[in-house]
Amino acid sequence: MEPITALASRKKNTITRLNSNSRILKFIIKAIQEKKGAQLVSLDLRKIPEAISDYFIVCEATSTTQVKAIADFVEETVKKEIAEIPYHHEGYQAQHWILIDYINIVVHIMLPDVRKFYKLEEMWSDAVLQEYD
Repeated sequence: MEPITALASRKKNTITRLNSNSRILKFIIKAIQEKKGAQLVSLDLRKIPEAISDYFIVCEATSTTQVKAIADFVEETVKKEIAEIPYHHEGYQAQHWILIDYINIVVHIMLPDVRKFYKLEEMWSDAVLQEYD
């Protein structure tokens, strides 16, 4: 059976694994907090073989305007501070759930009802979850 080409071309970088002290992780968390992202958590996926990234960052926003503002600020901050741009992002049109993919970290910024429906934390319940204020 042939691998799906989109997934085959997007392999996790196993040489430079991240940890909880990684600069990119800290800048993403700080950017979300500055724009008042709510219910902010990180899911450490490094011990889950099926995971396509090392971390998921998940947060909520109260409106589509705030979803976009958080996403824009995360991308701007990471680019400014460590010169990284996302591999991929999506959701900017509807702005109910914006996903920013930095390969080893995937950021999910969601409206509360979207987050409740998809339940990412439950789907990845084997991950170590850390909450942020």
